[in-house]
Parts: sequence; C-alpha cells; structure tokens
Amino acid sequence: MAPLKISEMTNNDFFDLLVEYSGNMSFFNKYSVYSRTIINNIYAVVHIPSNLITIDFIADFGYSALPNCFGIISEASLEATGISRIRSVPNFNLRGQGVLIGIVDTGIDYINPIFKNADGTSRINQLWDQTINQEQTFDTIPYGTVYAKEDINRALASDIPLDIVPSKDENGHGTMIAGIAAGNVVPESNFYGIATDSELVIVKLRQAKQNLRNFYNIPEEAVCYSETDILFGIEFLVETAFELERPMVILLALGTSQGGHDGRGILSNTLSLIGSSPGIAVVIAAGNEGNERRHFFGIIEDHKEFSTVELMVGENETGFVLELWGKSPNIYSVAITSPSGEFIPNMTTSISNSTRVSFIFERTTIDIINNLIERQTGDQVIFFRMNEPAPGIWRFHIYKRGDLETGFHIWLPMNEFISENTFFVNPDINTTVLSPGNANIPLTVTAYNYVNNSIFLYASRGYTRTLVVKPEIAAPGVNVIGPTLKQTFTEFSGTSVAAAHTAGVAAMLLEWANKSDIVFNTIDLKKFLLRGAKRDETIKYPNPEWGYGILDIYNAINSLRLRINY
Repeated sequence: MAPLKISEMTNNDFFDLLVEYSGNMSFFNKYSVYSRTIINNIYAVVHIPSNLITIDFIADFGYSALPNCFGIISEASLEATGISRIRSVPNFNLRGQGVLIGIVDTGIDYINPIFKNADGTSRINQLWDQTINQEQTFDTIPYGTVYAKEDINRALASDIPLDIVPSKDENGHGTMIAGIAAGNVVPESNFYGIATDSELVIVKLRQAKQNLRNFYNIPEEAVCYSETDILFGIEFLVETAFELERPMVILLALGTSQGGHDGRGILSNTLSLIGSSPGIAVVIAAGNEGNERRHFFGIIEDHKEFSTVELMVGENETGFVLELWGKSPNIYSVAITSPSGEFIPNMTTSISNSTRVSFIFERTTIDIINNLIERQTGDQVIFFRMNEPAPGIWRFHIYKRGDLETGFHIWLPMNEFISENTFFVNPDINTTVLSPGNANIPLTVTAYNYVNNSIFLYASRGYTRTLVVKPEIAAPGVNVIGPTLKQTFTEFSGTSVAAAHTAGVAAMLLEWANKSDIVFNTIDLKKFLLRGAKRDETIKYPNPEWGYGILDIYNAINSLRLRINY
C-alpha cells in the first residue's frame, strides 16, 4: 500500500476516514486496496474513493471513522488576571522567554509588526501552510509547505515579502488569537499582548474537502476544517517542540458540536495524551454555544412510553446533521413526525445499521446511522442527516429500552454550520462546551467581562456528558483589544479571546518552570491556575459557568512562593 501523492491527498475524489491502528501495521491488511497516511503511532487516515462513500459504507466502517468538522470559535485585561502585579515582583517579570506557542487556526499575518523582534526579524519560528502545495517531497508533512524562520526573515527583508512567503491569513481569527497570546505591546493603541518574548509555531489549516462538507451539509460560506488536518497540525507542533527541545503551549480555538461531549474521540484523546507530556500545555476555548438553543437533554421516565423533542427548522435551511447520544446500558430508538404531520414509526435497533427515510408530502430525506456501541465511548449514537428539511416544527419521539433514567442528549451543529432560525423549542443551555474542549487533560477556558465580572452571554456551559468539570477557568473575553488584518486594533469577544489570553499566561508559567528546572505539563499547569483562581464567596464552585473561578496568575504563583518559602 503506497502513500498518496500530494495531488491525490488534496483531491476531492478521495474521502478521508480516521482509523485507530495503534502502531500495528498489519491492521491495514484489510484496507490493502486503499491508500493511507499515518498521523502518529495511534491514528491514521485511510483514503477511500469518494464514489464508494454511501450511508451504508459509513455505517459499516463505524461512526468514529467520520472526521468531525470544526469551525472557528469567535464571536482590559492585564490587571484583571494579575499579570502586571506578578511582573512587579523581582524574578517574576515573565514574558514567555524560551517558550513556544503553537497555534492551529486560520494562519497569521506574519508581516504585522506585533510579531517582529526589535531588530525587525520574525518571532515566528515555523509556519506550516497546508493550503500551499509545491511539487516537492516532504519528510515530516503530508502536504502543504513549511516556512522556517529564515524564510520568513528573508521575506520581511524584501520589498515584496508575499512573493517569498505567500502565506496569508484571509480570515483574521488566527492573527487575532496569536496577537492576544503573544503580540508585542502597543500602548498607544491600548494593546497588550501577554507572552511578548515567546516564539510562535503556526499551522494554517486548509479548508475541509468538499466531499466531507457535502456529507455534513456544511454551508458553502462557512469556515470548516477537517479533524484529519487538525490532527496533522497538532502532530507538527509537537514534533517541532521536541526537535527544538523547548516547552510549548498549544492553543486551540476551534470547536465542533459533533461527538459525545465526554472527553473521548480521536482528537480529544490525542490532545489529552499530548497534554500529559512533559513541557507541553494544551489550552482550548470552550465555545460560544451557551444561548444558541442547539442542545437538548431529556429523560424518559419509567411510566412514560417516550419523550418528544421539538425542533424548529427555519426557512431556506438546505440541510444539517444532528446527533443523539444515549448512555448505556439503555437502548434508544426514534419515531419522527414531519411538519405536515406525516409519521414515521419507531425504527428498530441493531448493533449497527443505516437507513434512509423519505416523506410523501415533503421533499425531505433523512439518512440515519445507528451505532448501538460507538467505538470510542461505548455508548449509543444515532446520527441524522437532514436533507432539504421542510420548514416548521419536527417532532422526534424518543423511546427507551432499559430500567435506568440516564437520559439522552441531542446536539445540532455549531454556529456557522446551521442557520440561527433552526433550534430546539425547549433547549438546555448546559453541556454545550464544544469538542475538543471536553477533553479531560487540556485546560478549557470560558470568557467573562472583566469590567463587571459577568460571564460572557454566549459562553458554552459545562459540564461534559459524563459530568467532568468543563470549563475549568474563566479569563477576560469581552471587548478585549486585538489585532486586525489591517494592522490596526479593535475589540473582540468570545471564548477564543479568553483562551488566547490564558495561553499567554501559560507561556509565562512554563518560562518560570523552565528557569526553575521544573518540568510542567498541562496537569501541573491546571493545578497551579485552579489553586490561584479568584472565587466569589457567594458562588459555589466548581459550577458549569465559571468552572473553578477566574484566572489570576499572581495568586497562583504567590501560593507557590508561599509553599516554597515554607
């Protein structure tokens, strides 16, 4: 089985499926007719000709093989988190020196002065642009082009830098979070990056293949990234940190409503494994789905036959997916009533099956994949793909077999992947943290307004589906000054902002640990930050909105100093 050429890997004629081979190359014998690309010693991508992909094929392969689709999470802060105060303490003037901040996102405006050293050279150590393919062989990346610091410096010294390094951030989200986490201070614009002495390692993601977007009914205008490309990006960051023998903060401000929201799944598992590694800290944005009415939770009481979920579908909605997750050992099944009143009776359940439901009075079709035992979680998932859904109220009648009142969850796609006019009539604002923000080991950050100490209105709420505390901490994320693609500054709000702020703080802590000959990982980082978090004595912690409280690096390090002095 030969690896794909770059042209084939980026070709829409191939559909990428994720598999767990765990280093056993003989695993691929059953897929010998297909090409593959290894991500790491646990996961790989199998490339299937697109004309073979049907709902039955996916059901046979397993739900977990489907790469999830991720979108960007976006919608005065140094004093609020104790940064200015800690820098006033001798030996604690921390600015991320010697630390890398790795970001997988929309790219970066590398020409912006906030990412340059005083001598005009770049603070970007490596930049992998997945969208620029060249006819050359790569040892460490399967596609795209890597630009080293030397390449970027050569470009910056030129009058036409983009002719030398043609990588651009067309969206601005990546530039914004990189600037907040690590950009140079520009006091006249009221802009204050956090880890101003750190270096950046950037991955600019390519947009997901059209065949994957079509499968999930993702709108054409939405920014959409495949889980496979994110995994390759994360692997690149880690390999760079190990090669340079430097600590790294990995900042991820991407999310998806797909998956079990329980810290399991391929990307979540990978980030937890990496976050346990010495010298690596993983920081993730919680998401901005708290008040978007895209989550439903229900319990079928023993004396009731079923529970009805009402879903309002807006006009001109061309299609979307939704997922029902039920906790074992109960078994769930579904019947459907369309807006016109057409009834599809309760469908039988087997270990793994797929079906297509058609309606007489609507043009709608619904593809359904039912995995009784989903591979990553062991729980049941029913996957619905709504094609040309009729507007109006759809009713899903959920039946249960089993004697436990464990409940079930249903999630609609995140913002940008579905219109705001499609929502649950009786939603639940909790359990709306996006994946991989549910991953166990990474630090998951929510946003608050540091002016009035109120939680960001749209911030996703915890906990996970398995009741693990997420998010864990709140950081400034409302009306925070950040850079634009015009090399100006404006206010931004959202949990991406809060996560970027926290990533800068994490780089400060890694610098302190490195200078003190202490090896930190994400678990250690969380212990210190959660210990030092500010808490309101009138609020019980942890809770689904604030986690363990508000980020305060001064309190965290001061408590450490007291322990050491003692």
